[in-house]
Amino acid sequence: MPNEWWRLAFAGALLNLPLATLDIPKELAPSNEVVLDAPAKKGWVLYTVQSGDTLSAIASRYGVDPRAILWSTGITSPDLKPGQTLRIPITEQVEREVRLPPGVREYVVQSGDTLQTLARRYGVTELELVSANPSLSSLDRLVEGSVLYIPTQTKGLLVEMGKGQTLADLAERFGVPLLSIAKANGVKDPLELRAGDLVLLPGIQARTTYDRLLAVREEERRQREEEQRRLAEERRKQEEARRLAEQQRQQQLAQARLQRQRQQQAAVAHRSQAGKSPTVRRVDYEAAASGFQWPLGNFVITTYYGQRGAYQRFHTGIDLAAPMGTPIYAAKAGQVETAGWSSWGYGLHVIIDHGSGVETLYGHMSRIAVQPGQFVERGQLIGYVGSTGWSTGPHCHFEVRVGGGTRNPLAYLP
Repeated sequence: MPNEWWRLAFAGALLNLPLATLDIPKELAPSNEVVLDAPAKKGWVLYTVQSGDTLSAIASRYGVDPRAILWSTGITSPDLKPGQTLRIPITEQVEREVRLPPGVREYVVQSGDTLQTLARRYGVTELELVSANPSLSSLDRLVEGSVLYIPTQTKGLLVEMGKGQTLADLAERFGVPLLSIAKANGVKDPLELRAGDLVLLPGIQARTTYDRLLAVREEERRQREEEQRRLAEERRKQEEARRLAEQQRQQQLAQARLQRQRQQQAAVAHRSQAGKSPTVRRVDYEAAASGFQWPLGNFVITTYYGQRGAYQRFHTGIDLAAPMGTPIYAAKAGQVETAGWSSWGYGLHVIIDHGSGVETLYGHMSRIAVQPGQFVERGQLIGYVGSTGWSTGPHCHFEVRVGGGTRNPLAYLP
């Protein structure tokens, strides 16, 4: 019968009734003999009762049954007085599962879950889910495999019982009637709860936490939109650069055709005057500007030709990013003019003379596969991608030079 007496005493505590006012049947009232098995002795702790101490709080603090303290001390009344000495048995702790309030279920987060989808699935609000899981750091980025608590009946704030904490402590802290907490958590005996158990505080909402997570969601949405705008602007600039490069290429080819026509007309006029065909050495610009191929098979253009910003140097070529060691091929047939280390920041580099004042440069190589003076064919291996010289990562810096000046390589490449 002792358990019935304790439950009646707990009910009295819930209703703020002194023990003396409870109508406890004689057969349930505590007798001089406490019916309790002796605890497994592992030692004893002597504790002096302080003002405000209760038996249940002391028992919770040391993780023992309050009845074990009564048995060990040799007393029968749970009413304590300041200065009273208690003998607290130290026993082995038995592992047990964390107690969940009725109507609260555990859910293991799956890939793609968000608080919004879970709220719709279980018929609750995001605020109610946040209140049951106040340690959440995001409404949308849930960790796959983590555990969420879903309130299916009473809604409120889910908290963990601390060491030495009681329901009365929680009721006072959050301003919730003790009886309401006991009812929402199905507590019939104060000895049921231990440190680490989860307690539902009905009607309490984690509004501050929810508002903070809403602000985080809005900031993440703003950052995503900003990134999308940045990528769209980058794509627009790349398309514009390609369009301008193609326009420049067509203009250069048209100029080359016009120059060739003028040279041919001048040659015809000279032959008619001299009566014979002289030996004419001319620059066939169109021939020199055609027949190029990309120096790498697979790459990503990370920097284009031209001015990069108000405080950055003019970029004299294009940067083709590729994994370290990717083969580099001659963009056009010609003679290797330079193959070695550059004092101008190109690192290991190769320069090929294609005739008619046209040259190509390949910079930042990890290894060179040709020698100065060597003749190479279009598409012949000349080196490998690296990050030597003034480089921030593996890539090939590719330049086209005409008459000593640089040109936009995109105007020459297919």
